[in-house]
Amino acid sequence: MNHYFEDLRPYVQEEIAPAMKRIAGNEYFEKMAAFVFPDRDVEEVRKMVASITTTYEFQAKVMSVLNRQIIKNSIRNFTYDGLQYLDPDEGYLFVSNHRDIMLDSALLQQIMYENGRRTTEITFGSNLMISQLIIDIGKSNKMFTVVRGANMKDFYRHSMHLSEYIRYTITHKRESVWIAQRNGRTKDGNDATDQGIIKMFAMSSAASPVEAISELKIVPVSVSYQIEPCDLFKTKELYLKPTGQKYQKQPGEDFAGIMAGITEPKGDVNISICRPLCREELIFPQPSTLNDFFKNTAALIDRRIYDRYRLSCNNYIAHDLRSETDTHAARYTEEEKQTFMQRYHAALNLPGENKELLKSIFLGIYANPVDKKSHPETP
Repeated sequence: MNHYFEDLRPYVQEEIAPAMKRIAGNEYFEKMAAFVFPDRDVEEVRKMVASITTTYEFQAKVMSVLNRQIIKNSIRNFTYDGLQYLDPDEGYLFVSNHRDIMLDSALLQQIMYENGRRTTEITFGSNLMISQLIIDIGKSNKMFTVVRGANMKDFYRHSMHLSEYIRYTITHKRESVWIAQRNGRTKDGNDATDQGIIKMFAMSSAASPVEAISELKIVPVSVSYQIEPCDLFKTKELYLKPTGQKYQKQPGEDFAGIMAGITEPKGDVNISICRPLCREELIFPQPSTLNDFFKNTAALIDRRIYDRYRLSCNNYIAHDLRSETDTHAARYTEEEKQTFMQRYHAALNLPGENKELLKSIFLGIYANPVDKKSHPETP
């Protein structure tokens, strides 16, 4: 491992065994073991975890079991497609729309593991590194640090360092990387790749922008949830912004979001691995500036993601409610509508006097993807 990346990288093999012993000895281990291994004796699980010595072993014996539990207990149907686009021997940069703190990347990992593919390294926001336990689990699971909340003075330095690590991982280690298309989850249903992230990808290369980006072999990933993770939390946060109130995260809120994503029902979930971006597609007709190139590349990723949305009954119900029509009525049943209305009324009962705003925000979370799939160029 290149020591230049000591501050970012996941754990290497000699760090796994000590991390496993810390995890096995943690005060919360019994609760975690009961959730992941409900049919096994806690002490047996503790002994098993403490004996793990490699990342692969940790992913095979613990993380894949956790993912299967999440799928079994909170997802009605889990589907995926697109593996045929990937060469098992290549490293890729997976750029995904981001709806859930943990699950978006965890479900892709599960797909890779179950199909005998190498799992990816995963971005790990420094804001989520709230305890040694979380750090040990994350970095043993091929997660690497992304600094959040840096001041402007340090922003460029952190961005360059991250860009260098991503390029090093893909081109030298020949490992894949998962990263969200933007900083933070999409909360309003309008998935959009931040052109700044494309700029960050290119920073670490002296080659032309086309060569710098094509070398990373970007693969857009489209994640679709029937029941939006933390939809009521997102509605509450978005409600405060137009009313002039600043949303302040409470201590432990990120962790609560992780747990909500793990435990709350999500209905049908689909992961679509899109066709990788090829060099020829990155040669845009007459880009006038470098920023135009970054903007066009972000838009190309977005079109891939929108095209592979797996829209659900909830998306169509919300779209009809928002437009006060029955345009999409053939795509859902009355029972499905009534089930969705329960979540809709829960959103309207959130604190706030402006019920029309609450209505608009909540329905937008589900309805906006319908517009994005139908009109991908819409801002």
